[in-house]
Amino acid sequence: MPATSKSEPRWTRRKDARPEEITAAALDLFAERGYAATRLEDVAARAGVSKGTVYLYFANKEDLFKAVVREGIVSPLKEMRGIVEQFEGTTFELLRLLIMGWWERVGSTHLSAIPKVLISEARNFPEIARFYVDEVVGPGLETLAAIMRRGAARGEIRQIDPQVAGNLVFAPLLMIALWRNSLAACTPAQIDPLPLIEAHIEMLRRGLAP
Repeated sequence: MPATSKSEPRWTRRKDARPEEITAAALDLFAERGYAATRLEDVAARAGVSKGTVYLYFANKEDLFKAVVREGIVSPLKEMRGIVEQFEGTTFELLRLLIMGWWERVGSTHLSAIPKVLISEARNFPEIARFYVDEVVGPGLETLAAIMRRGAARGEIRQIDPQVAGNLVFAPLLMIALWRNSLAACTPAQIDPLPLIEAHIEMLRRGLAP
């Protein structure tokens, strides 16, 4: 049997790729190139499948992007809401658990590039921006507001508008995500995210204390 040419398309060797491999490849490319510059044929090549295989699972690029977000961000967000409903510890223990969980599942991964993609391309692709607001931003902020209401009801945090507090909890995390995927590559003095996150949690503990 003749040897396989190095120039042979990868998909001929990976026809059994699962949808998860396609979404993983898509995430890499969305993070590297943004939404507009990512083509389905490039996703197929990165995943090692044919472009036709991509269409077996996803109708178009928008459908694929939504699958990436639902798999990587919406799913952990639903888990977070479940934790809030069942958690028996203090509000600050809950906040710490969820913030560090966000870092592990999203902030430290390629998923942290998604907010940058949305912010930079929302005007040109409002349909994916609306999707992200409806399925990620809205539910995420409501979950944080629910934590604030929980803490106030238990006397563990001072009385504060829960929506405002929820936004203040998330704002530094969004900054970390944006920094990691933009200016960090051009800045000599790098920011270590974990000490920054620890400092943020401590400031929340002190600032929200009754």
